[in-house]
Amino acid sequence: MGNLLSIRTVHAEENDAQYQKIKDSGELIVGLSADYAPYEFHAEVDGKDKIVGFDVSIAQKIADDLGVKLKIEELGFDALLGALKTGKIDLIISGMTPTEERLKEVDFSDPYLTSSQKVIIRKADKEKYKTVTDFKGKSVGAQKQTTQEELVKNELVGAIPVSLQKVPDLILNLTNKKVEGVVLEQPVAEAYVDRDPALALADVKFENGTKQTAIAMPKNSPVLKEKINASIKEINDKGLMKTYQKQANQLMFQKDQNFFQKYYKYYVSGAGYTIFLAIIGVLFGAIFGSILALVKLGKLRVLRWLATAYIEYVRGTPLLVQIFIVYFGSGIIGIDLSKLAAGCIALALNSAAYVAEIIRAGISAVNKGQMEAARSLGMNQRQAMQYIIFPQAIKNILPALGNEFVTVIKESSVVSVIGVSELIFQAGNVQGASFKPFLPYVIVSLIYFVLTFSLSRLLGVAERRMNTND
Repeated sequence: MGNLLSIRTVHAEENDAQYQKIKDSGELIVGLSADYAPYEFHAEVDGKDKIVGFDVSIAQKIADDLGVKLKIEELGFDALLGALKTGKIDLIISGMTPTEERLKEVDFSDPYLTSSQKVIIRKADKEKYKTVTDFKGKSVGAQKQTTQEELVKNELVGAIPVSLQKVPDLILNLTNKKVEGVVLEQPVAEAYVDRDPALALADVKFENGTKQTAIAMPKNSPVLKEKINASIKEINDKGLMKTYQKQANQLMFQKDQNFFQKYYKYYVSGAGYTIFLAIIGVLFGAIFGSILALVKLGKLRVLRWLATAYIEYVRGTPLLVQIFIVYFGSGIIGIDLSKLAAGCIALALNSAAYVAEIIRAGISAVNKGQMEAARSLGMNQRQAMQYIIFPQAIKNILPALGNEFVTVIKESSVVSVIGVSELIFQAGNVQGASFKPFLPYVIVSLIYFVLTFSLSRLLGVAERRMNTND
């Protein structure tokens, strides 16, 4: 009987590709959105920035039980399921609730936490909002693609849902009176109320307000699911969850430094990534864009049509969609692109379409007689372009390319959705860790202004020097 059980276990493991992948790599990749204290958030531990919270403690426990190393992959909440389905991550441990729609796409473990849902309101409105009907005609916030969003739609009678990706942005809307309430899980709601005396918990009771939180994993992973459930059972049996929550709360409320001392490293790191993304995006965008421009000006009709189709498609679709296509699409075709690589490629491909039109317009602005004169001197098409047309066109092209650089600096903020640690992403981390919804974005706006203003002034100097040399 023992041998038969052993054979069945080995057979199950052989048929659980996800479990085998984790064991072979020696690494468990867990996806989460680290702006959801006390579940997961950024904090300084021993002088280093780390993602902490009781979800991270659970992830570490599971990795230890599996005998592998833990790797945290940080993403926007609405990108987590896509990352799991395309093999970018192995598990989602991010305060996620099993729903009918999610169960169609992924499997879930046994629940590791059961919590109630609360509505945060402004303390001044404490007597105004007491029941689910009191929000009729009022805007109420909830995190996008969550059970809280469903509660706003289904139980707050007549309420107008306002769905955003990040919890700090919802709190900012509440404090600025853009919404009248925000629906959050009790541990998260209590954390914000404890930190802000202007907020309070409403006495609203939801009919389906009890939420079970579980771990999401790919479908058809029986061995992985069994082992995760065994870890969760041990956590519950030994009361480890209380220890994890206590550790998270201690890290949430550490007050040894002021705001700027504590978080300046986030902004330095974010600015570095933003500049890097812009340089790579414009550099490779210029190379690819030059090729597209020359193809579009060429004589081969098929290539002209393809170049035109690419340029129009890229210019006619949002950069956010293109980033998702590159990041998740690479996983579907078996290419394991990092978040940073996917962000750079998406920005470069997007920039190429605009650079192509800049270069094409610069070349077209050169008098056609210049080409005819070059050809009459015995130059071929390539030589005429290299020695006659391009040197004249470049004066029209460079200022526009500089403006494209400024644009890409600002547009690079979109790659935050896949977890690239540029300025906007770091601002979200600071929001989640500091519980200050407004100040982090004020600082980011100033950094963006310094970057773009400085670059614009440098471009102005270069342009004036070129005009002087005419």
